[in-house]
Amino acid sequence: MEIRIQAVNFDAAERLRAHIEKRLSKLEKLCEGAPVADVTLKVVKPETDNNKDAQIRLKAACDEFFASKIANSFEQAIDECAEAVERQILKAKDKRR
Repeated sequence: MEIRIQAVNFDAAERLRAHIEKRLSKLEKLCEGAPVADVTLKVVKPETDNNKDAQIRLKAACDEFFASKIANSFEQAIDECAEAVERQILKAKDKRR
């Protein structure tokens, strides 16, 4: 799986990048073909609680899945996005059957 991470107006730490890659590698098992994941991270202004915005756009063989979540940390937002995308993939597979 190709994972492209874009951090808007900041540099994502290596630990955060590793977390994203680990979490999205689980989604690769559900997709057919060679999926491509675009991950966008940004901090929502003003700086308050729940100001970390994460978006995942996963392009698989014949489908495209998208999720966007806001949470206290990027790790939490990524986990919630990945769960949402996983549900979308499973729903699309059920429709095809």
